[in-house]
Amino acid sequence: MQEIEIRVIKTAVFQEMGKYLDSEIKKCPIHTEGQVFTTTYEKPNGFCDWAWNDIRPYVLALMAGGNFSEGIFKDWMKDRETMVACCTDGIRPVIFEIKRKTE
Repeated sequence: MQEIEIRVIKTAVFQEMGKYLDSEIKKCPIHTEGQVFTTTYEKPNGFCDWAWNDIRPYVLALMAGGNFSEGIFKDWMKDRETMVACCTDGIRPVIFEIKRKTE
């Protein structure tokens, strides 16, 4: 089965969104830059449930041989093995590199 590597490439925090929260804004408590996960179709151990729900469609598309550099995605990703996506936390998003592993 095709393996996918998921790398945390950026964690952000938008302090100006603090007016919406009851607590201090901090970066994501689950993911840190540089973390790497390898998976097939299941959520990796230690991976945020919400983030997995957000990026899973990209994981499945890459596993099925799809890409985000051709067809309607022309000029999007330059590498057909890779997609960059983020979780939907609008205050402290995490950005992931999702890459089809090639031997």
